[in-house]
Amino acid sequence: MSLLSKVALVTGAGSGIGKACAIALARAGWRTVFVGRRVALLQAAIAEAGVEEGAAVALGCDVSRAAEVDALFAQVKQRFGRLDLLFNNAGMLGPAGTIDAISLEGWHQTLAVNLEGAFLCARAAFALMKAQQPQGGRIINNGSISAQVPRPQTVPYTVTKHAINGLTQCLALDGREYGIACGQIDIGNVRTDMTAPMTTGRLQANGEHKAEPVFELQELVGALLYMASLPPAANVLNMTVMATTMPFVGRG
Repeated sequence: MSLLSKVALVTGAGSGIGKACAIALARAGWRTVFVGRRVALLQAAIAEAGVEEGAAVALGCDVSRAAEVDALFAQVKQRFGRLDLLFNNAGMLGPAGTIDAISLEGWHQTLAVNLEGAFLCARAAFALMKAQQPQGGRIINNGSISAQVPRPQTVPYTVTKHAINGLTQCLALDGREYGIACGQIDIGNVRTDMTAPMTTGRLQANGEHKAEPVFELQELVGALLYMASLPPAANVLNMTVMATTMPFVGRG
């Protein structure tokens, strides 16, 4: 298939990582579905992309709600007939604190967005990719280096990112029969509005608060585009993209 006939869907596309990656995919020639809860932000992102009419579409969806996810993928199938790439990106940092200070509401909300949402979107994408002709596609999950070395007081977020590792590996295995590849990008300190506090000070494992280095969003976008461009016979199972001097290797 030519690139111009391929369809990509990006969740959390109204801001930050999702917005930057969705814009880049659209500009690279993918027919791109921008997905998020706030349609106005998605439409603004599409306008910023500056692509021709019909090359990108904004579809509202709360990925933590199964009925909305099913309706989303039904719209994608009706409009485009297929899906070739899912960037499972939508997520939140969740509440901070030791486990006894984490409210059940905060815990459930973080799992609903970061894990339930990723599961629901992957489930729907897998089904569509399995049934379509030509069969197959690619799923890329947004992971985190927190699944390898957690930050202090981040139980909800870290638990979800450990689960994403398992989701990625299971999909990579189960998708083989159907030409569905699955990989993951573990991200460390990319500069976005969500990570702005890292540049002013974050709690470290030794109890100190220190500012941390960040890297620019365009470098992460390049990594996503590389993974998305791979032929069906090749897959990046796991890629770590991080600020070179951040406290990760040897953290603590």
